[in-house]
Amino acid sequence: MRVVLSNSAGVPLYQQIKEQIGAAILSGELAEGSALPSVRALARDLRISVLTTNRAYTELAAEGFIATVPGKGAYVLPLDSALVREQLLRQVEEGLQTALDAARRAGLDREDLIQALDGLMRTEHGHV
Repeated sequence: MRVVLSNSAGVPLYQQIKEQIGAAILSGELAEGSALPSVRALARDLRISVLTTNRAYTELAAEGFIATVPGKGAYVLPLDSALVREQLLRQVEEGLQTALDAARRAGLDREDLIQALDGLMRTEHGHV
């Protein structure tokens, strides 16, 4: 697992870490039971504050992605299907918001968007 941070992304560093680790878990790159780097090791590797990495891990634990065991480290928890669905829905909503913003700039209306989505879904399912 590789975490890449950007100071110019407009997203807090802890959020970038949380999102990247969460995505690695959802994709299966980080499997159930996998050990994560310690908070201190990750902070050192990323050259950021321990508080920042700790906040990312705390939020990942609160969302059910990882468990932290004092003195042992942080481990990936089994994926809960409801959690996976919620996270993927959030990703879809973010993508749709980006598309909606672009559509507004292009002067597209609701019907244009429905037609574009319908075309994409037909193409993806091989119904060209």
